[in-house]
Parts: sequence; C-alpha cells; structure tokens
Amino acid sequence: MKALLPLFLVIALVALIWLGVEHLHWHQFFGVVVPYAALVVFVVGFVFRVVRWGRSPVPFRIPTTCGQEKSLPWIKANRLENPSGKLGVLGRMLLEVLCFRSLFRNTRTEKHGAQLGFGSAKWLWLGGLVFHWSLLIILLRHLRFFLDPVPWAVQGLEAADSFIQVGIPLLYVTDAAIVAALTYLFLRRVVAPRIRYISLPADYLALFLLLAVALSGILMRYWFKVDLLAVKEMTMGLATFSPQASAEVGASFYVHLGLVSVLFAYFPFSKLMHAGGVFFSPTRNLANNSRQKRHVNPWNYPVAVHTYAEYEAEFAEKMRKAGLPTDQAAQPEEQGD
Repeated sequence: MKALLPLFLVIALVALIWLGVEHLHWHQFFGVVVPYAALVVFVVGFVFRVVRWGRSPVPFRIPTTCGQEKSLPWIKANRLENPSGKLGVLGRMLLEVLCFRSLFRNTRTEKHGAQLGFGSAKWLWLGGLVFHWSLLIILLRHLRFFLDPVPWAVQGLEAADSFIQVGIPLLYVTDAAIVAALTYLFLRRVVAPRIRYISLPADYLALFLLLAVALSGILMRYWFKVDLLAVKEMTMGLATFSPQASAEVGASFYVHLGLVSVLFAYFPFSKLMHAGGVFFSPTRNLANNSRQKRHVNPWNYPVAVHTYAEYEAEFAEKMRKAGLPTDQAAQPEEQGD
C-alpha cells in the first residue's frame, strides 16, 4: 500500500495533464503557469533549505573518520578518510559527490547461525551511481532546447551519449541506463524485507516521479512524435521569459513538461534535497584537526555547579548513618566515642 498510493497519484497526474491539454485545451496553464510556478517554488524552497542549513550552528568538529588522524610526524595519516586540512576535505567531498565513496564501502551484515558475517554490497552503489550520472548527462543534453546556438560541449556530449546508433532517432545510452537504475532502486525497496519495512510513501513517490519523467521523455522521442521545432520555440520562450504555449507540440510534450514541473516543485521538500544538503553536512565538510586545535563550544556560559565536597558537606551525616564512606573528618563527638 505504501507503493500503490504514490503510483496512483502519478498516474492520476499524467491523466489530468493529458485530459487538460487534449480536451480542455489548457495549453497556457500547463505550458506557462505550471512551469513558472514550479520554478519559483523550486528556487525559493532550495534557497530556504540551504540558508537554514547554513545557519545551523556546528559547535564541535564531528567529521566522519575512517582512517588514521594526523598526529605525530612518524605516524602516517589518511588525508582523504581523515583530512586535517581544507585540501583533504575538498578531495573527500569530490570523491563523495562524484563517486559515492562512502556508499562504495557499504557492507551487508548477515547472521549465519551464531556467527555474524559481513559481505560486500556494491549493487546499491552501482545503481545510485548510474542513476545520478545518467540524470546529470540528460540534464546537460537538454540544454540544447534552451540555448541558441547550441554550445559545442553539449553537442559533443550528445554525440558521445548516442555512440550506439540504432536507427533514427538516435538511441541514447543514458535513456536506457536511467530506467534500468530506477527500476533496480524500486525493486530493491519492494523485494528486500528490511528496506520495504523502513520505506515511506515519499520514497516511492520520488522514484515514480523520476521514472515517469524518464519514460514520458522516451515515449515522446520514439513513439509519440512531437514537432521539435515547435518544442524548441516554446522552450526558448520559457527561457527568455516570453512564453508562447502552442498546441502543435502535442499532449505528450505537455505531460513530460508537467511531470518535470511537479518534480521541480517537490524537490526542495523531499529527500531529493540531499543533492544540496551533502555540501552542508558537518560529517563531510569539516576537517578533523581536533589534535591541532582546541574547539570550544561558543555557547558555553557560567553554570552553577555543585561539587562533591559541597555535596558531602550537605549530606555527610546522612551518608554516615547509611554506612557510606566520606572524605570529611569525623565529628568531634564521634571521635570521643
């Protein structure tokens, strides 16, 4: 049920856009109002989350350490796993963002009888890496619809992505890769009992939205053909803030554009926001120089303390009656006894 509700929601969204464009002729609404509203929500929500994270205080150094910290000169430190300077932090962040280094080290724990075993779990790392890189390449390829003339870098990326030329139109490798990666990530949540138990409807909603965007783009390219010149004219109008909604592009394009708009509007309020949050994670963006520099909590303020000597002076008589040892000297009357 946690997966069915988001699936029905995405299907209903597709049906709403299709009916609204095909029968109600809401081209202006779905072609201009919805994209601009989604862009405003995305920018405002993204900035709000980033500013909120940036203002969150981090009084102590709490980086994740997976190697030897820098200490004595003759002890070799691990500059990437336990960086003590900004250069090491930069290297670790690049490996984390571009290669998912921490996810690559992920292990699977299983119990075999009375023994606990650890095994490699690289499929999640591979699926996540394929998805994120495919999505990045697809986004860069789509710049050809918003730029005129199209930069040579975008043209070269498009040519490299379609090096497996199978008929016309060209077959993009990233189209097949992103669908395969999203399918794996979905099946992983459904098949694995522990992952299924902790999965929330929001997790499935993000997967279904991404998969719907990818499939709608593929269907529009290979089956529901659209006028690319009309699409280019419309997207250029959106990019230059002179929008012109057109009925010539077809309902399939409006479905794709509507799904992208919903994804953009949902992005800042979902777990997809980890794309920006990873740069504000103190476990990743801080250098571990605790042995070189003392970090004092800036919020420390004088606190009234109750020392043990004061505590014993207050409760010494009761402690002696209870048979508890005390550091204070015995009372004169007790010495006389």
